Amino acid sequence: MIKSNNMKNYIQLISLFSILAFLYSCTDTNTNQVEQPFKIAEVSPWCIIGFDSLDRTPQQRIDMLKEMGFTKYGFNKGKGDLTTMKDEFQLAKENNIEITSIFLWLNAKRDSIGKLSPANQELLGNLKDIGYKPTIWVSFSDNFFKKLNQEESIELSIKMIEYVKTKADELGCKLAIYNHHGWFGNPHNQVEILKKINRDDITMVYNFHHAQEHVDEFPAIVKKIKPYLSYVNLNGVKKEGPQILPIGKGDHEIEMIKQLMDEGYHGPWGILGHIKTDDVEKVLERNIDGLDLLNKKYSTEEGK
Repeated sequence: MIKSNNMKNYIQLISLFSILAFLYSCTDTNTNQVEQPFKIAEVSPWCIIGFDSLDRTPQQRIDMLKEMGFTKYGFNKGKGDLTTMKDEFQLAKENNIEITSIFLWLNAKRDSIGKLSPANQELLGNLKDIGYKPTIWVSFSDNFFKKLNQEESIELSIKMIEYVKTKADELGCKLAIYNHHGWFGNPHNQVEILKKINRDDITMVYNFHHAQEHVDEFPAIVKKIKPYLSYVNLNGVKKEGPQILPIGKGDHEIEMIKQLMDEGYHGPWGILGHIKTDDVEKVLERNIDGLDLLNKKYSTEEGK
């Protein structure tokens, strides 16, 4: 027989286990809470160099990004002054800030197959000296295509991209094509180019601030571009503009993001500076507010 004191202790122990089991069942381990898709540390600011009324130095820019909670950003040469580029990359490295991408803009007046402009040569030369390997985002001025038909434009694009790819390979960098305005900015043309190139190591960056004219057909565009996407830069979207608008202040971006997610794209994401007359920190803060709005909306809908 169990002695009375032992029986009392046994009953107390069973009761304690019962209480713990009940408390565990009431915890939030199996709730409908959904992980927020837009985390500041994982989002990459874009177009913040040369688009800043305070004209920050590299050190000031890195300090700003760290204070705001960012751990990465994209490098666009802005006003064309590359004298501080090496310093900026070194400072980013010392502060554990990743430079995810670098923008290579091609203009037919200065760039051709087999020869890049002095500025673009300097840009890539700096990368070589630094030993840093961001993804090169390449885009074309529309003057490449003004006198060409569709077939000729596709052929020229492929040859130029393949030439730039050799430069990227020499640096150990990945390559992605970037939708700007004009013929090359049309996602249908970009998909046709990528299909004909047929290489897994050349991808696509899609920018919401160049999406206004394609809003109505965006559901179909998403299906076409999804296999090639490596980055999406977010922005508010209104058909009538303005081109640069905070996330959440447009008419279409929330639905466009949902369409991307429904198709299986969940990042990486970028947000924009891109306003020369404003403090870029304030511009980024407005976009962070937009991301917070998206997180709340996404969590509410997915948690139902």
